[in-house]
Amino acid sequence: MALTLRVLCPDQNVFDGQADEVILPSTTGQLGVLPGHVSLLTALDVGVLRMRDGNQWTAIALMGGFAEVDDDEVSVLVNAAEPASGINAEEAQKQLSEAEQAWSKFDGQPNSPDKIKAQQAFQKARARLQATKAN
Repeated sequence: MALTLRVLCPDQNVFDGQADEVILPSTTGQLGVLPGHVSLLTALDVGVLRMRDGNQWTAIALMGGFAEVDDDEVSVLVNAAEPASGINAEEAQKQLSEAEQAWSKFDGQPNSPDKIKAQQAFQKARARLQATKAN
């Protein structure tokens, strides 16, 4: 028995298919979902969704949102998502380095819109790079 997984963004359907296992980046930590999982609704952090089909693992970088698990269906609604297969690892590493430098300029400073924006850019860049390493 498998899970039906849907990953949806406002502008696209990123994934719609079957998976034997799904690992979600919830705001309280990694959340594993197998067939027969109890129903739940959870907030998702910026991070990597991992799904297993047989022995094959696939990753999708998620940019925050929500997930619902109900009757072996996992619906993931996110602000943005990018399959690892579409991410250039070298470019992702470069973006992470740039985002880390931009964020480090705010060390020791109180929160400001610019600091929060830099932190979010860092988290997104890190998720993209992690997704390339998850496959």
